[in-house]
Amino acid sequence: MKTLLQSHSSRRIVAPTTALALSLTLNIIAAIAQTPTTPTPAPRPTPPTRDPHTAGYVAAKELPDGAIPSPQQDGNFILGPTHPIAPEMSLHSAVPLGNIYKFAMNSSDSKLYPGIAREPDTFGTPDPKDPAKLVVTTSHPAPYTRHVAVYVPQQYVPGTAAPFIISADGPDYYLFRALDYLIANHRVPIMIAISIGNGSGDAQGSERGLEYDTMSGHYAEFVETEVLPLVEKQYHVKLTKDPDGRATMGGSSGGSCALIMAWYHPELYHRVLTYSGTYINQQWPYNPETPHGAWEFHEHLIPATPAKPIRIWMEVGDRDLFNPNIMRDDMHDWVLANERMAQVLAARGYHYQFVFAKDAGHVDRSVKQQTLPEALEYLWQGYPIAESKN
Repeated sequence: MKTLLQSHSSRRIVAPTTALALSLTLNIIAAIAQTPTTPTPAPRPTPPTRDPHTAGYVAAKELPDGAIPSPQQDGNFILGPTHPIAPEMSLHSAVPLGNIYKFAMNSSDSKLYPGIAREPDTFGTPDPKDPAKLVVTTSHPAPYTRHVAVYVPQQYVPGTAAPFIISADGPDYYLFRALDYLIANHRVPIMIAISIGNGSGDAQGSERGLEYDTMSGHYAEFVETEVLPLVEKQYHVKLTKDPDGRATMGGSSGGSCALIMAWYHPELYHRVLTYSGTYINQQWPYNPETPHGAWEFHEHLIPATPAKPIRIWMEVGDRDLFNPNIMRDDMHDWVLANERMAQVLAARGYHYQFVFAKDAGHVDRSVKQQTLPEALEYLWQGYPIAESKN
């Protein structure tokens, strides 16, 4: 039996069973009670504000303050410091609201990700022989529970093969809200959204870091073999096998993961959307084939590889992250990494749109609410949009 969490207008948000929810709650309370008091970590230094006209950055069109680029245009754009919420992100009485279903996945049921964790308040140390290599000794096997939210628009016709988008660090309610409006107004196809929570932690030595920062097809294979079959079975939907009808998205490491999925499996995904993509050196464990992690995308992989059938929308903020950890390898500047991504994508002839946002931080919430509808519309350019009956 499913538990109804929320009901307003035609939206339904459905959670796992009451017993499971109660069990999860009790486990969380017990864990909190047993957690020892630890010192408060030192705050990260404030990232410097970067100028989009810096030498070596891509040439970009500066837009009037508050404006966003056209979803029909490739290229590089600079947003002004004011970030109004896009009108598509508000509730509209005439717009049908999709249904949202939620379920949990346990590490004990996964063949590909049985679970790891890094000890609290530990990080790692740079290899004295190679500052670009981080040595982590405090990572160990550990269980996790991840949560998945599935958005099914009211316009979906049961039994038809639907395009879909995978989003990282779910659930992403901004995505669901944008899709409600865009689908109703025939600006994107009638699609399903599958918003997958990570396996906990962050960066090297963590489950999230292992899933999102590893330069391989492993995470895409996990989604394909362990997540999508559950979605189809539990919610009676059919997901397209056409890679042109499959998209990925995410912010930070979830953003680099979105591109990693399409890069290593272009037969599965052709469309990628990233906010503050972590195209930097954060992979762990060390891999000699891609020694600099996702920094390899703009350093070697994209320049040395014939263009793949990938369309990509990217954003970075002028106050995005800069050397937030102990590594000083000149490969931990998020702004520079995204600027270099734009350069190599242009050189290789990719269809891409790159947005540099002023007065914006890492995965900036205001920027996302301003740009997400346009980003999604750009992302799905060229895909047929069927007229719905609703």
